[in-house]
Amino acid sequence: MRVVFMVAEKPSLAASLANILSNGQSTSRRGANGACSIHEWKGVLFNQCVQFRMTSVCGHVLTIDFHAKFNNWDKVDPLELFSCPTERKEATPKLRISSFLAQEARGCDYLVLWLDCDKEGENICFEVIEAVKKSLKRSIYLDDVVWRARFSSITEKDVKAALYNLGKPNRNEALSVDARQELDLRIGCAFTRFQTKFFHRKYGNLDSSLISFGPCQTPTLGFCVERHDQIQTFKPEPYWVLQVTVLTSDKREISLTYQNPRIFEKEAAKALFQRIKSTPSLKVTNITSKEKSKGRPIALNTVELMRAASAGLGIGPHHAMSVAEKLYTQGYISYPRTETSRYSENFDLHEVLQIFKFSVEYGQYASQILTEGVNRPKKGHDVGDHPPITPMKLASNVELDGDSWKIYDYIVRHFLASLARDCKYISTTTTFVAESETFTFVGDIVVDPGYTAIMTWQSVAKNKISPNCNIGDVVPIHNVSLGDFKTTPPDYLTESELISLMEKHGIGTDASIPVHINNISQRNYVTVGSGRRLIPTNLGIILVHGYQKIDKELVEPTTRSKMESQLNLIARGEADFEKVLGDVIKLFQKKYQFFTKNIEDMDSLFEVSFTPLAETGKALSRCGKCRRYMKYIQARPNRLHCSHCNETYNLPQNGNIRIFKELRCPVDDFELLTWSSGSKGKSYPLCPHCFNNPPYSEMKKNSGCNMCIHPTCPQAIYSIGIASCMNCDDGILVLDPSSGPKWKVLCNRCDIIMPVFDDAQKVNVEKKACKCGAQLIHVEYKEEKTKLPGDRVEMTECMFCNHGLSSLVRQQHAVSSKPAFHHQGGRGPRNRKHSKKNKAKQPKDKMSQLAAYFV
Repeated sequence: MRVVFMVAEKPSLAASLANILSNGQSTSRRGANGACSIHEWKGVLFNQCVQFRMTSVCGHVLTIDFHAKFNNWDKVDPLELFSCPTERKEATPKLRISSFLAQEARGCDYLVLWLDCDKEGENICFEVIEAVKKSLKRSIYLDDVVWRARFSSITEKDVKAALYNLGKPNRNEALSVDARQELDLRIGCAFTRFQTKFFHRKYGNLDSSLISFGPCQTPTLGFCVERHDQIQTFKPEPYWVLQVTVLTSDKREISLTYQNPRIFEKEAAKALFQRIKSTPSLKVTNITSKEKSKGRPIALNTVELMRAASAGLGIGPHHAMSVAEKLYTQGYISYPRTETSRYSENFDLHEVLQIFKFSVEYGQYASQILTEGVNRPKKGHDVGDHPPITPMKLASNVELDGDSWKIYDYIVRHFLASLARDCKYISTTTTFVAESETFTFVGDIVVDPGYTAIMTWQSVAKNKISPNCNIGDVVPIHNVSLGDFKTTPPDYLTESELISLMEKHGIGTDASIPVHINNISQRNYVTVGSGRRLIPTNLGIILVHGYQKIDKELVEPTTRSKMESQLNLIARGEADFEKVLGDVIKLFQKKYQFFTKNIEDMDSLFEVSFTPLAETGKALSRCGKCRRYMKYIQARPNRLHCSHCNETYNLPQNGNIRIFKELRCPVDDFELLTWSSGSKGKSYPLCPHCFNNPPYSEMKKNSGCNMCIHPTCPQAIYSIGIASCMNCDDGILVLDPSSGPKWKVLCNRCDIIMPVFDDAQKVNVEKKACKCGAQLIHVEYKEEKTKLPGDRVEMTECMFCNHGLSSLVRQQHAVSSKPAFHHQGGRGPRNRKHSKKNKAKQPKDKMSQLAAYFV
């Protein structure tokens, strides 16, 4: 029996697809990577009985990155990033998706790809193909081996139709994504690294740890700053409004609208006011009635959903799409990433309506539409990607809550409204004249609410009744006043307005638009105000103004729009991948060189708004190079600055930094600091220089002393390491030397914290090890505070094996299956019944054990 290997984009989607395709008969097991399950069942494909095996990835399998040596910000000129080699790496190394897929695909005959049906999904298709090409029983290049399922909703009809109408993955669309990823990596990283290093070395109170640039992100920010500039440069202009009210025959007081609503000349306004004030009445000269309609909406696409979520529901576009994706994988709606707003002629709208016929919330609307006849949605735009966003399954506010229900409810109402009648109303205009001046009153009477009965927030103002009068009637003036006003500036852009601008100018795609808006908020370039308005921060404003001074095209939407059009040509097979990639890289390389040569133009703006490092912060610790005090800059990011050496050292974020006993690092002579997340959290000592420039290849950047392998330093692992962590694979339990008198043992990798030996005067790790493999602990108490057994004031024992010490450790089950060091049996309490095979694998000395640990 042949085996069909099928891959979906997410574990939840794989489970849903397997349940539908197997008619609920599939069996499941957990995958080796712990994240993706495998579902299996027997069925029929290609007119033969087969064994189906369905699993998933977790988004992209691979990501593009520079070779490791080009990821050192301090040693690599950002200009090199435009031409240096790149490589494909595991997008999520911990999940080991590539090896997981290769293992599960071994011996299979066919590969069926169930990735999301957009360009990103096509790209992931080829990432999966690359991972399994050596595992399939037959060559991946045979025409009948690799297949692509195309679907738009997780319904039985759509999913089973996709299985029996398989196609081929689209290489051109995948290449367009490859091109976008490489361009965004090279351009974004080059500009971002240069800007961040340049400005962080000069200024202390910047509002962001990363001064980032992005070909889409920057013009998105540009729209927000452009509106800010319009507001700032706006000059209010006074104007006057003549306000007249009359008393109708049925004693209603109504306000009339003057033919010239705004009068900008004060004297003319006063003269008009005096003339009308001296007139006792107005004469009705004309009454016209006209039937008008308010058109129902076109079918819903992604951009309109994001706009509605932000403007009407108060849900940001990034979160809205996250919720919509979840509704899709649960089968409640069709695929939510689509540019199409027009249903195909053969789309069965009646079938969808039947789903909601007996719904408590929507039944009356669905039944009415079915009874009176379905009005096909107005013609929108057919891009050829997916059908419009459509509800596919009935839900209630009990099944869904919070934002999920809000998004679902809107999608259902929009769908029903698009099939309902237009709203119809009669608009009556009554014209009044006095002293040759014309006034009007417009009244609206709803004849048929149509779709607005479903989308109630779009209702026509209810029954604004016109006065009961006839042509020639004289109506007494009740009151006349002259309003004094000033023109007001436009408000800040809403997310909804920004989405419209991005769509209009071709900035991003339906999938990436919410990401770009979220990025400028996360980078602290804008803040989200009331009404979800985007207010640029000082940093965001200065960046845009700086780009405008140096090279306007860096921030103008036309540059990215042209890039997107080139990428679309690749997707359609009308442009060469290599040529487009090369041309765009050369263009931005020249722009980068021009930008760096003229950075002083932007720097002059920074000088006005931000404080130089030399004038910022407070003296904290001595520099190991010049022995002068460095200043601690408590701003994003926290860092130390030596004004004499003109060097800046990043520090851990989101915690407290203080000097550590005035001790110095034996490697570089810098004074040590200690970082703490709070009285009950983690803490560790660190060397500012080593934190930024690890002295050993086994150490990662941003590591504290508890990760250092210096052989004699009292703060390094050799001196404070106790045992392997019981909670994670690679961690070592270390004594926190800065935690006394509330001593702590913690893992230098994960979040395990063990309060130990409270109020002890002295605690240190001995060189000798216990039989269990853990290092012995020496504990000293003052006589009046001792908690040691027998009122002893000091002991040297194993904190895991000795009952007298273990009783002073709140978490006592510190058992690990492997040693952390090899030192008289190695560090770490472990099972003492090791096999010869296991013993043979243990390194012979501490340093080789440490090297193995870091690898």
